[in-house]
Amino acid sequence: MPVLQDFSATTLSGAPQDLAAYRGKVVLVVNTASQCGFTPQYDGLEALWQEYREHGLVVLGFPCNQFGGQEPGSAEDIGEFCRVNHGVTFPMFDKVEVNGDDAHPLFRWLRSEAKGALGSEKIKWNFTKFLVGRDGTPIKRFGSSTKPEKLRDAVEKALAA
Repeated sequence: MPVLQDFSATTLSGAPQDLAAYRGKVVLVVNTASQCGFTPQYDGLEALWQEYREHGLVVLGFPCNQFGGQEPGSAEDIGEFCRVNHGVTFPMFDKVEVNGDDAHPLFRWLRSEAKGALGSEKIKWNFTKFLVGRDGTPIKRFGSSTKPEKLRDAVEKALAA
């Protein structure tokens, strides 16, 4: 059975990144967008990262342009937007698709392992969040409207496990 560490992705700077680098960490994987009503959640994601990273949390942002074309920029544009407007320092990756035939393998796996409302696999919008335990298996999916600050209890529980 696959685990998070079996996947790889390309960073915003274009470098390949083996997710095995996050072995033993609690990981929050989020599909993001710069022009979305949920974009202010970058601030809350950065706050979680700052508060819990010394305890083993990693936040991974994956820009996605599949929902309303809300992430049209280049990797450079996305990185600058995140740093300048939201102070993002957590790892960000190159733009991916999260649904459909061209979905990144990580998101195909996350969708099948942590289903949404009514057992749906499809990601409905930007800022869907997947909490993955230290063992690399998904714990829970959180919808776009769940603000990062509402994840504290789940993050603390995962860090304590």
